[in-house]
Amino acid sequence: MNSTQGLPADSPRHSIVTGGFDSGDPQRHAHIVSELTGRWPENRVGPSLDRIARLCELLGSPQRSAPVIQITGTNGKGSTAIMIDALLRAMGLRTGRFSSPHLQDLTERICIDGQPIAPDRFDELWEQVEPLVTMVDDQRLDGIEMTFFEVMTGLAYAAFADAPVDVMIMEVGMGGRWDATNVADAQVAVVGPVAMDHMQYLGDTIAEIATEKAGIIKAGSTAVIAGQSADAARVLAQRCLEVGAPMVREGIDFGLLDRQPAVSGQLLRLDTASGPIGDIFLPLLGAHMAHNAALALASVEAFMGGKGLDPTVIEAGFGQVVAPARLETVHSEPTVVLDTAHNPHGVKATLEALREAFTFRPLIAVVAMMADKQVDQVLAQLETVADTIVVSHVSGSRRAMSVAELADLATGIFGANRVRTADDVSQALSTAMGLAEQSGEGAGVLVIGSVYLAGEVRDILVGHDVTTVEQPLRLGADDLQVGERRPASMPTTRTSTTRIEVRRGARRADRGWTGALFKVWE
Repeated sequence: MNSTQGLPADSPRHSIVTGGFDSGDPQRHAHIVSELTGRWPENRVGPSLDRIARLCELLGSPQRSAPVIQITGTNGKGSTAIMIDALLRAMGLRTGRFSSPHLQDLTERICIDGQPIAPDRFDELWEQVEPLVTMVDDQRLDGIEMTFFEVMTGLAYAAFADAPVDVMIMEVGMGGRWDATNVADAQVAVVGPVAMDHMQYLGDTIAEIATEKAGIIKAGSTAVIAGQSADAARVLAQRCLEVGAPMVREGIDFGLLDRQPAVSGQLLRLDTASGPIGDIFLPLLGAHMAHNAALALASVEAFMGGKGLDPTVIEAGFGQVVAPARLETVHSEPTVVLDTAHNPHGVKATLEALREAFTFRPLIAVVAMMADKQVDQVLAQLETVADTIVVSHVSGSRRAMSVAELADLATGIFGANRVRTADDVSQALSTAMGLAEQSGEGAGVLVIGSVYLAGEVRDILVGHDVTTVEQPLRLGADDLQVGERRPASMPTTRTSTTRIEVRRGARRADRGWTGALFKVWE
């Protein structure tokens, strides 16, 4: 499927592969999407790589057509992948990025050069691959047909081989060991922070979950590991020792040295392979995004053999990052902020960033969640910042918690007078925005709790231009340039400057380290 090998990135074929041309037949595309999503859902695990391995064999092993950077972890996988993608493109490399889940359309999962594959090209690709998928289905390996996620992974590898790309950035869907992306042997295996999520499939302890995620670390790969709890760190270090994979560790080999809020983002000082660099603008909010940026940069350095990147490349790469639904402002008057956080670890990070960047008085939260999540813990965190909560139900998943169930839990935590209900997301958004408008200029709306919820809200308020939506200035300073430090006198955000202290061992003259193996996150 390498018919375009050697074509320049601006060739007509390139525009068809990515998002530049007509979307084709919407009815045909909708039918294909329905057919694919009707398969075994991605939230259920078929613990085997046999089916995806067989499909890739029939496709001619596209997963081997370019080196792979694979990313796992509980939260931050998607944004880290986006930042890795941006840095590699700033270096002049052609990238293929596979991510999940999508916000608004299935094509978002397969990006080439930072843009989703065009719907008509996606449909064409499926029609080419479908006969091979049917062949694998007919074998019923391990008793089941190919799952939705396995098929999407196979399509991604095929699209990247066909483009062709210089590097494939593969975000793990769930876990790692049995994840379909793991059919490839990654040159760089990236592990973000490990926390509790998907316990029904991955295990009931941090150590068990870390064991599943450690499965992407193999002989021949370099493991780039974010700061972890002690239990996760031990598991990941043991896996690296078992397979002989060198480790690049946050707080030891790389890290976030400092950050300062800036207009529409933050300025970072990072510890890199070439030493500390500062004043790097990242157009995303929150300490968690700053740590993800440090992880992304270390991952690209590992991909380049441990060499540091030119600071101008780092500036250009991070400067072009667009991460929809990561504390994204999608409406003004009233301000509506959208985030995909859906577990306690992710929600905690999001709320810390929200407090830092906004001073909403009052704050109205719109929440819908999946029934298999730690809903009570998420609601308890939201209760500390939200004055009113509007609970609803997303239409895109059978796993979604009903309005009645969610309202009952919310009432027990918030009290009945602070809870509103809405039968669908549109009504919930209307209710929340109406409450904010009645409350005056300082009010705001936070939409949080589910990727499906974020997608529905984006459909309503933004439309389908996922990759090119510009972020409005969040600090309200007309006289500042994007990325400029915020004066302490600016009244529209919190006035304290946040600095990150990285707990680390004593550094020796040879750049070696003593002390703890990892920076341990509480």
